[in-house]
Amino acid sequence: MTERHALAAAHVAVAVAAFAVASLMGVLQALSMADFAFPERSESLYYLALTAHGVLMALVFTTFFIMGLGYVFAEESLGRIVGRRAGWAAFWLAVIGAVTAAVTILRGQSTVLYTFYPPLQAHPLFYIGATLIVVGSWVWGGVIIASVRTWRREHTDEPLPLSIHGMLATIIVWYLATTGLAIEVVGMLIPWSLGFVDKVDPMLARIYFWWFGHPLVYFWLMPAYVLWYYVLPPIAGGRLFSDRLARMAFALFVLLSTPVGFHHQFTDPGISAGWKLAHTITTYAVIYPSFVTAFTVVASLEVAGRMKGARGLFDWIGRLPWSDPFFASVALAMIGFIFGGFGGVINAAYAMNAMVHNTAWIQGHFHVTLGTTVALTFMGATYWLLPRILGRELRLPRLARVQPYLWFAGMALFSTSYHLAGLRGLPRRVYSASLAGNEGGAWHDLTVMAAVGGIVLFASALAYVAVVAATWFGGRRITPPRFEFATPLRAEPNISVWDRLGVWSALAVVLVVVAYAYPLYVLLSHPRYGSPGFQPF
Repeated sequence: MTERHALAAAHVAVAVAAFAVASLMGVLQALSMADFAFPERSESLYYLALTAHGVLMALVFTTFFIMGLGYVFAEESLGRIVGRRAGWAAFWLAVIGAVTAAVTILRGQSTVLYTFYPPLQAHPLFYIGATLIVVGSWVWGGVIIASVRTWRREHTDEPLPLSIHGMLATIIVWYLATTGLAIEVVGMLIPWSLGFVDKVDPMLARIYFWWFGHPLVYFWLMPAYVLWYYVLPPIAGGRLFSDRLARMAFALFVLLSTPVGFHHQFTDPGISAGWKLAHTITTYAVIYPSFVTAFTVVASLEVAGRMKGARGLFDWIGRLPWSDPFFASVALAMIGFIFGGFGGVINAAYAMNAMVHNTAWIQGHFHVTLGTTVALTFMGATYWLLPRILGRELRLPRLARVQPYLWFAGMALFSTSYHLAGLRGLPRRVYSASLAGNEGGAWHDLTVMAAVGGIVLFASALAYVAVVAATWFGGRRITPPRFEFATPLRAEPNISVWDRLGVWSALAVVLVVVAYAYPLYVLLSHPRYGSPGFQPF
């Protein structure tokens, strides 16, 4: 690998390793729900696999990949990484945390699903490992911020490069979101799991978790959006439609991403209807920057098609490089996000949420957002990154071209089946769809379809891992290709209000305090009854 990108490459390697294990855990769940017989199938294995899949895919894979991507952009867009030693220390801290948490899960000591919900209690090392991952990511954010500060001293009148603007917004959202998680895990769950306290309040823990849980979605999405804005246009053969619209979207994510957690708690007691409505309003508000992103990126692709000679209303679509694995991954991820966004609007509406709450609809929705929009973008970005950070030719290029389409097809089967099963009342996180008596037949057919989709997804995951491994260990050494980033159609050299991320961060802190301070005060002032820990598996 190239020396200047060794830190980024190390993060990508851990991300891909976590993805490989998580993919195996995922297909085991899909087969189990459809009542396929396989060796060692059991309730305990199902819930172990569910926890491992959620933690390794949604936390470890995404966090390590995002950190690696941040280092690439700092090196290429800023020309520096300030605090490289601290970056390596943070990497190893996060690796130790990830391995520690994963071992406790795979040993059956931390079957707590994905949501850190008491009264389900994990082994103390699970919570400590998760904490180390977060602390490592905080140090990573500090390294990027330090690099930005030194760059700013030399470029006082220039806006930040768009990639760094987006990554900095991601870091700010991450710091705001993980504050709630830190309060829950360090202040409640670690002392509880160690036996220092007998009981914790599940209601209070849920509030702290969802302070973190929904902003986590934007921590995943915003780096994907950076790739859409900053890398995709030149690969498509065009230019970015508007740099300023992109900056506006990231600034609005900073402001609106965090105070949205109560829309996950519509059925919870202890939170008044008024505060649930307030969080619903901010949830619908944060949809707007995603609409802006969709418009800007699609407009950029149309620009690319017309620069290649397209003249008709839609013939520009056929001029795009659909055989390029990065382009295909992102384009299919964007198509998936249309459906994921639609489902998100339903989940955020009180009456409609009541119909799908805790049904298989939720896992269908979750996979078409994280599992398609984010994961597919990151897989495509891996193909783009590896020759540039390793100095090796991408191996198995035909497999790389097929893999995104295979993933999209598998996810279409998987997610659609669970959406429909959820509308028919299938609960989420059940070991077998046949447990429901008379309704089991209708659910069973849909879970079989979902299992077929899961097998296709697993085949696609194997293809992705095979391409990465073949490139890493057997790719022919080459001169690393140049990093080419998007240039806007119209130059916008002046710093605008959307570049003032410090101001937007201050406003975001105020909004978080307004959204959570009074509801937490009310909850803490009422009589509270804690729960001991439960470890059913």
